[in-house]
Amino acid sequence: MADAADTRPRAERAGHPGGHRPQALLFSFFGGVVLDRDVPPIPSAVFVRLLGGLGVAEAAARATLSRMVRRGLLERTQVGRVAHYGLTPRAEEVVRRARRRVAAAAPFEHPDGEWTLLCYSMPESRRDLRHRVRATLTWAGFGGLRDGVWIAPGTVDVAAVLADAGLDEVAELAEWFAASPMSAVRVAHFIRRAWPVDEIRERHEEFIRAWSAGPGPGDPLGQITLLGADWLRVLRSDPGLPAEHLAADWPAARSAAVYQRCYRRLRAAAARAIDLELGRPCPVPRGSGKPHSSPLRP
Repeated sequence: MADAADTRPRAERAGHPGGHRPQALLFSFFGGVVLDRDVPPIPSAVFVRLLGGLGVAEAAARATLSRMVRRGLLERTQVGRVAHYGLTPRAEEVVRRARRRVAAAAPFEHPDGEWTLLCYSMPESRRDLRHRVRATLTWAGFGGLRDGVWIAPGTVDVAAVLADAGLDEVAELAEWFAASPMSAVRVAHFIRRAWPVDEIRERHEEFIRAWSAGPGPGDPLGQITLLGADWLRVLRSDPGLPAEHLAADWPAARSAAVYQRCYRRLRAAAARAIDLELGRPCPVPRGSGKPHSSPLRP
């Protein structure tokens, strides 16, 4: 556990990778604290304080909220002079899908020897789709073997991936197959062609260095938000590369165990904290004798 006397931000204390966009932090907050808890729209001041504790200036926090409303990701309601925000149905579905992956007990494991191979040809007239397709396939676990040829560990429902991303038209330009390597295929070789293995290892090790000591003292809402954003960064980088084709000390299992341990330690405290922020009744922690004040409030 970090020294309680050290009041520097956790990112500075732990050599934290940090660098998250405010929108990514807000999605992490909704996924880790709000989703499926019947939480009403949240006052803007709560988001400003939360992001402020994570190093985001007030102007940037408010600009992010406004931008997410314009993009159809947040719904804004007015209560007197105070703006409140909640996820739109479209954004809630995005967060829900991400949370299923975040909460998976073994997010980097797939049945041995199973792969999904995808090929597509993008006409010059649709080059506007290239970035969206690449981002969607990367999040779904694919790595590029060569132009227009992608591979992912395990069996991926490509049709659902493209439909969820609003890329149904790309499905008409693509073919995908369940595949398994033949005996002469050097799996470790094509893994390194398709994915930056050394960078993926570093993502895992960054996460382990930042969180292996467990959550530090202070605001559980800020910590669970940062934990989720850090973990999503790891999940985006590692599609579940099969450990048997990597170094013996491949760190994926260790980083998954660190995430699960930290989330379990933060979950109840974060739930109490958001209830206090919203003035909702919450259980008194056993043995405390009195309710806690909100960690975000001055």
